[in-house]
Amino acid sequence: MSNPVFSKKQKAPTFRGAPAIDAAGAMTYDDVIMKTLFCMGVLVAGGVIGWANPSLALVGVVVATVLAFVSIFKKTPSPTLVLGYAAFEGLALGGVSAVFEARYEGIVIQAVLATVSVFAATLAAFKFGGFRATPAMVKMVLVAMIGYLVYSVINLLLVAFHVANTPFGINSLKIPGTDIPIGVAIGLIVVLLAAFNLIMDFTTIEDDVTSHAPQIESWRNAFGLMLTMVWLYLEILRLLALLRGDD
Repeated sequence: MSNPVFSKKQKAPTFRGAPAIDAAGAMTYDDVIMKTLFCMGVLVAGGVIGWANPSLALVGVVVATVLAFVSIFKKTPSPTLVLGYAAFEGLALGGVSAVFEARYEGIVIQAVLATVSVFAATLAAFKFGGFRATPAMVKMVLVAMIGYLVYSVINLLLVAFHVANTPFGINSLKIPGTDIPIGVAIGLIVVLLAAFNLIMDFTTIEDDVTSHAPQIESWRNAFGLMLTMVWLYLEILRLLALLRGDD
């Protein structure tokens, strides 16, 4: 039985312009929820290994990035690729989290709780507040994400070539007239972008269910949610670190 947590509207059953498949083989909300929970479980398992062996983080980043791009551009979703991404992304997150926790005690649990809170608030806004991804919103978010990507690459290069002598680069610079790092203001904006991205994910799931998408598409939707949650967690982790400074 379909879970109504995401959906209110009803649409004609057509998936990407093709005739709808039989309802018995169509994707449901329960399919997406179970696949997402399974993926997150694999990610957490990888995170435990990465936490105990932070040196594996770089391997996790490289392999997870490759698997992510293959999954994004693959026409048909592959459960193996999605679960492989979850495992190696878990290695990366576990290693990164261990490094942050060693410097800022208690920061990881704070980041996890904040990530879950943002997810829950966004889901509530989608379900009860009627928030949906419109074409204008999608364009705005994509442009902002590209802008942030360019900013992040520039900041990374400044740190790599020792132009900026702090781990967070120009993010550590103070906003003129205040003691607030620039990265805090940017981080709040990026967390908001990630929340908008969750709205886009929820809208896609809703559209796929109401258009009777094949069950295999639940893996693509689970993968999309996982990508957004990983991004959100990392941004919150960085934001909390900037707020805590050298404590």
